[in-house]
Amino acid sequence: MADDEITTGSVLRRALRRQRGRVLAGIVLLCLHQATEALVPVAIGVVIDRAVATGDVRTLLLSLAGLAILFTVLAFAYRTGARHAYAAVEREAHLSRVEIAGRALDPRGHRSGLRDGELLAVTASDAELSALVVRVAGLTAAAFTALLVAAVALLIVDIPLGLGVLVGVPLVVLALHRMAPLLTRRGAAQQEALAVTTALAVDLVAGLRVLRGIGAQDHAARRYAGASRHALDVTLRAATTKGLHLGLTTTVNGLFLAAVAGVAGWLALQGRLTIGELVAVVGLAQFVAEPVQTLGYCVQLFAMARASAGRVARVLGAPPLIRPGTAGPPAPSPSRLALDAVTYAGLDGVCLQVRAGEVLGVLAYDPAEAEALVALLSARVSRDDYQGTLYVDGVPADELHIDAIRSTLLVEPHDVALFEGTLRANLAAGAEVEGTEVEEKVLRDAVRAAAAEDVLAAHPDGIDRVLTERAANLSGGQRQRVGLARALLADPPVLVLHDPTTAVDAVTEALLADGVAAARASAARGTVVITHSPALLRVTHRVVVIDRGRVVAEGSHEHLLASDARYREEVLR
Repeated sequence: MADDEITTGSVLRRALRRQRGRVLAGIVLLCLHQATEALVPVAIGVVIDRAVATGDVRTLLLSLAGLAILFTVLAFAYRTGARHAYAAVEREAHLSRVEIAGRALDPRGHRSGLRDGELLAVTASDAELSALVVRVAGLTAAAFTALLVAAVALLIVDIPLGLGVLVGVPLVVLALHRMAPLLTRRGAAQQEALAVTTALAVDLVAGLRVLRGIGAQDHAARRYAGASRHALDVTLRAATTKGLHLGLTTTVNGLFLAAVAGVAGWLALQGRLTIGELVAVVGLAQFVAEPVQTLGYCVQLFAMARASAGRVARVLGAPPLIRPGTAGPPAPSPSRLALDAVTYAGLDGVCLQVRAGEVLGVLAYDPAEAEALVALLSARVSRDDYQGTLYVDGVPADELHIDAIRSTLLVEPHDVALFEGTLRANLAAGAEVEGTEVEEKVLRDAVRAAAAEDVLAAHPDGIDRVLTERAANLSGGQRQRVGLARALLADPPVLVLHDPTTAVDAVTEALLADGVAAARASAARGTVVITHSPALLRVTHRVVVIDRGRVVAEGSHEHLLASDARYREEVLR
């Protein structure tokens, strides 16, 4: 679905199509409610003319029974219809949230250009607002039904009066609809500003420790205050437009009501209307105010739904960042991972190979070049954006299905992502953590290899200790080691580690390096360690040095220390 063309209109049409059963049930019942409500003043007028004016008690009692039935149907229809309508809105909002979350988590990535906080705003707010088109359909149909029944009743009483309502109401609705484009633009600007503010808040909260460490929290607060003020200005402009539209709706509605009631009064004075008919006409004129007001409200709702649907379409319709192939997992080969003349970002014709059973170190003098290599190996770069070939077990990576790549190649990034829950669940990362499927010994061996035993020892619950959001109750070094233990536990055929020890002290780093080397000591496994750490480079079989995008040196860590002054300076500083 994400690969099909998704537009604002298609999001709205799809919502109506997916909820068509509930929408139709809601429309039928809400239309019945409005029709019976429109008949209330007509019924009261009939009672006055045929029972009150004549003094017929039997007719009066029958009329009151009929009114009771009419009100019973009216109440039941509204209650049941509204339930169907609200259920349709909430179910559609749920489906949209699930789709947006699925698109955001798609391993192929997406080109929506939205930050995490903006995606959060689309999921939390725009999904709900775009689903309001379902409610608009029911309310609009009900309002037109009410106006049609009222107009027919007025035609029966007096043809010119009924024609006036039939002609006047569409003109009023068209006039109010002229403001719909402005409402849509203001609503879209409001949602955009709120999403940007949410994204900034997410970024600031995530980096709060760093901001405090460098003393930049005041600057960050001022930046957020500026974004919030902009969002406030945009929201007030949207509210002003909505208020103007509501005021115009109320004014036009009142004038229309006064005109209908005035004409009816004049006709009664001329003797062309009975007392009952006058009561019915005045009641209908007052009743007509409600559906006209509802139509004006529907214009606002549709404008909000359309603006939010555009943002939902931006996410769901965003093309994938990469377009992987269809081949399944490749058979293990002597060369587990290889780059052949790869050019991307700062990399320029890089060639390197990771053999089975090898731990390869990569030292990039420029951190940006290391980041480029990590992005490439993480399958986060479109095939159109780089030259050369990336091979996984001898097969070009762009020919492999994304699941085949993920099952063979795991990249553990420098910025570790841990989740709220137990330490055990984070380590297992989706595996069955109860029973025998993930043995306790396997978990603890991975923790030991990552030199993270102190994380367990520091808490009475040990491996079942609960981590808060983003593992904020762990230090930076502890988070890195837990992330490394999780990667080792996954035991992928090819593991890529990017600076896994930047927040770890020297003693722990040495233990960790030995643990990684021991855990990956398999004739079939391949390991890449992208780092400046001498402790990690010491346990590698080979080191490839990248400078200005090119491979400039290759050899063992000891050999490069002895023969390459630049390497020695970078590693031992």
